[in-house]
Amino acid sequence: MNLPRRHLLLAASVWPLGAQAHHGWSSFDPDRPIYLEGTARKVRWQNPHAELSLEVAASLKLPPDLAQRPVPAQTAPVDGRALLAKAVLPTRKDRLWEVELAPLTRMQAWQVQEIRPGALVSVVGFTLREEKGDPVLRAEYLYVDGKAYGLRSSPA
Repeated sequence: MNLPRRHLLLAASVWPLGAQAHHGWSSFDPDRPIYLEGTARKVRWQNPHAELSLEVAASLKLPPDLAQRPVPAQTAPVDGRALLAKAVLPTRKDRLWEVELAPLTRMQAWQVQEIRPGALVSVVGFTLREEKGDPVLRAEYLYVDGKAYGLRSSPA
């Protein structure tokens, strides 16, 4: 592929903007799973992964049955029961969180229907270390419409 020089320069000038907006896995704290529940306000069903803006209530509480919620089988070796039992609420009090879901191909493998604004959603996942920076959560488990989805890998 032989791109004209001006296209390469344009691509190079835009790249840092996109790279700054996306967080790599190393930025997240895998030892501290976070629980969020709320209403989807904005949904982006696109690659590199689906995302939603989740509005959480100021009175968010950890469900007493969280550790007993269903954990779907997936190809990644994830100890879902232990992860749910270890989940805590965030210490920060942001009402709006950006939730990074899985790539669309994985969402399709799980047969997740496109989430619509107004849908009630709960997630367990990981936020940035020490909850610094933006209120972002990378979802490990997604619960919507009474169904559970493991988003780290494909269904087993």
